[in-house]
Amino acid sequence: MNRRRAALGKALGGAGEAVSRRLHGILIRIAHFFTQNRKFSAERIAALLDESTVVVKLAEINKDFIMSDTAAVEQIKDLSRQLKAAKSMIARKVIGQHEVVDQTLMTVLCGGHGLLVGVPGLAKTLLVDTLSTVLGLQSNRVQFTPDLMPSDIIGSEVLETADDGSRAFRFIKGPVFCQLMMGDEINRASPRTQSALLQAMQEHHVTVAGQRFDLPEPFHVLATQNPVEQEGTYPLPEAQLDRFLMQIDIDYPTYDNERAIILATTGTQDSEIEPVFNAETLIEAQLLIRRMPVGEQVVDMILDLVRAARPGEGASELVNKAVVWGPGPRAAQALMLLVRARALLAGRMAPTIIDVEALARPVLIHRMALGFAARAEGITLETVITDLVAKAASRSAAA
Repeated sequence: MNRRRAALGKALGGAGEAVSRRLHGILIRIAHFFTQNRKFSAERIAALLDESTVVVKLAEINKDFIMSDTAAVEQIKDLSRQLKAAKSMIARKVIGQHEVVDQTLMTVLCGGHGLLVGVPGLAKTLLVDTLSTVLGLQSNRVQFTPDLMPSDIIGSEVLETADDGSRAFRFIKGPVFCQLMMGDEINRASPRTQSALLQAMQEHHVTVAGQRFDLPEPFHVLATQNPVEQEGTYPLPEAQLDRFLMQIDIDYPTYDNERAIILATTGTQDSEIEPVFNAETLIEAQLLIRRMPVGEQVVDMILDLVRAARPGEGASELVNKAVVWGPGPRAAQALMLLVRARALLAGRMAPTIIDVEALARPVLIHRMALGFAARAEGITLETVITDLVAKAASRSAAA
């Protein structure tokens, strides 16, 4: 490494050790980016870093990369146009709730699962049903109740008798074998039944009688939860909450939107919607999002934000006082994917720290818990997350 820094110093005309060290770090990150995108081998990158003409060579690499990645840029532009058409199609059925629609689309585009929280009658079921049609996905709906059993979700084995008198078990697939599953009022089922979804959500397969059954791809779960009525409900375990990419809170519609709703839904005509995606094009879109670049400043802010939300050494006084447990690495992974999807929905090629600020609450709020004393003092998770975002943004701006 010292030899490479010396080569850089020579290339810079003896600009000094500090400058060459900093430039070397930048070049290493650039090299890592190109290597990760499989444009150049690690050996070629290392050779280029050793040459005195490294700056010129990197300019040549950048030119080659831009020329070779033109197809990816066009694909991103095409996907952005498709998403705009999909949002327009969804708006025919779901009036208003633009932020909710965007967040639900982001969740699916990132290949994740979403937890929709809102009182009854706010179009949660309608949104999922409309989304399945627009995205061209096979969907099933499960109404969670206290007497629902795991076999009602994943399926069960039945004993069949053949014409020759022989008997054999046959597995009958449950409603989880679909591409978009809606779990309505998921917190009404017992923990035993809720846990039946854990393997499906994380591994995309289920195991019955020691045999593995793969789920269709893509596979997504959009579950709903009523935040007001808690009688006869079972709180979701932390392990399952963590598997939801983000929590999507649905609020009451505005006056104008509610007026449009009652006019549109009490007449004789119903809006027609058509598929914009299908399973294959959606999988391609999910892979394309993972190819979008994320700037170093955005990555640093994501890590800073998530790590600052954990109580312990280095945490703020508010976090140590109020938070019992904080988010794990899945929160940072979720933000890395979601900021790209949000940028794409806005027609941008790369995310910014504005995207991190906008997505901090839905990604963190179900991955944190307040202590009893904090709740007694009236401290809310919204207050904690707002403080965390403000401080992370300030540190990012100062860096």
